[in-house]
Amino acid sequence: MIQKFQIRKKFTFLKFSSYVKFLLGYMKCSFCFFLQSSPFCTRLIYFISLSFAGLFALKTLKPKDLTNKPKDLDLFFMSASAVTVSSMSTVEMESFTDAQSWVLTFLMLIGGEVFTSMLGLQFMKVKLSRENSIDGRFISNESDVEFAISEDIIDKKRTIKCMSCLVHVVLGYLTVVNVAGSVSVLIYLTVFKQAGNLLKAKGIKLSTFSVFTTVSSFGNCGFTPANENMALFSTNSLLLLIIIPQILAGNTLYPPLLSFSIWVLKKFTRKEEYGYILQHPHDVRYKHLFSSEACVYLSMTVLGFILVQTIVFCGLEWDSEVLMGMNWYQKIVGSIFLSVNSRHAGESAVDLSKLSSAVLVLFAVMMYLPPYTSYVPITNNAETFSGESSKGTKNKDRKMENLIFSQLTYLVIFVLLICLTERESMRTDPLNFNVFNIVFEVISAYGNVGFSIGYSCKKLLKLDQTCIDASYGFVGKWSPKGKLLLIIVMIFGRLKKFNKQGGKAWKLS
Repeated sequence: MIQKFQIRKKFTFLKFSSYVKFLLGYMKCSFCFFLQSSPFCTRLIYFISLSFAGLFALKTLKPKDLTNKPKDLDLFFMSASAVTVSSMSTVEMESFTDAQSWVLTFLMLIGGEVFTSMLGLQFMKVKLSRENSIDGRFISNESDVEFAISEDIIDKKRTIKCMSCLVHVVLGYLTVVNVAGSVSVLIYLTVFKQAGNLLKAKGIKLSTFSVFTTVSSFGNCGFTPANENMALFSTNSLLLLIIIPQILAGNTLYPPLLSFSIWVLKKFTRKEEYGYILQHPHDVRYKHLFSSEACVYLSMTVLGFILVQTIVFCGLEWDSEVLMGMNWYQKIVGSIFLSVNSRHAGESAVDLSKLSSAVLVLFAVMMYLPPYTSYVPITNNAETFSGESSKGTKNKDRKMENLIFSQLTYLVIFVLLICLTERESMRTDPLNFNVFNIVFEVISAYGNVGFSIGYSCKKLLKLDQTCIDASYGFVGKWSPKGKLLLIIVMIFGRLKKFNKQGGKAWKLS
């Protein structure tokens, strides 16, 4: 009797285990299918998960000042800002310990566009490999069908091979730029003692600053370990010139430089995959890979925007308080540095609150523009495969995409909501909490830039002895609801490419 009970118990347990195993397997397959069929949800889950992981890491590590620890919401904000490479700040950077700075460095690295796009390419390669293996099992006996399917399998194998090569190229590109950039910055700080001593006086390690700033610049985040950002080195023109190429290499000039890297590898290795990638960039399904003609147009546009901004900035601010104490060479380099950072790194070598309104409006426009804006429209067939174009999609999806609001409409909605949450501050402190400052902050968060006009106690209508000027962004003075809304704006900004066609059904006439 006891033996029968034990056998029945064992059988029930095995049956239950098989059900659980089947359920877990089904959930895993369903989740994988969901992620593969919805790139938007995949990215959304990725950024939110990393933001919470960053919060946990920052909260776990011992803070620098035990008596004045940042609030959990501020830590979450900083984590989300690093993951979305937005560099909007509610905490002074020097309040973080060295270990916490390395956590932010890691978040910026894995949240950057180059890294996330490389992950997307790898997942796409795995998905295509799985489809190819399934197709190979079910080849029909009929010769015509068999020939057609086998041709398709051969094409897929070639695409998979090219994807694999491209993943290695992007990984190498990411590694080389970050390592070379970190070493270059470290050498500069070591050779030019004056710059290095500025960091040592603040208790910032030269190695930490070098890696942190390089990863931030390449990822177009805009954070630096110093409270003053790059304004601390406004007269160190060579350091600014070292950082400028890193910013361009990780964002606006990434497609041309990636194509150039592949061309160089093709010349040296004679590998046919590199030649195929250059001749058929759309087949590899990587949205950052453009044709040679598109790369030329994009490069001209980027350089044109930098030139226009530099001319306007120098023309309006040459003799202003912002550039006071600099010689002509330092002024020009500083102007170029700001112009490059407006799209979309967000590092600043001057106090933005002291700039003229015309320059701030120009920067706001540049922050709003996508990184691959071109004078001549770029047609990239890879968008079809990355969910960024309605071409080839179902009519139902296209209609839904047209019915939703445009990106500009969403920005207006966010500005309205933030004005509601901050209405009390706008009433009592109108010089700081004015509509333009809020709009500028929202556009900066949406563009994942990080420029901020900041907050000044001198602008208070009633003098407050308890008010202390801080080096974090304007959002640092917002209410908790306002900060949460801006976190949503930052995440929305990282996902804005999935809504490029939004609002097409809305006509103004």
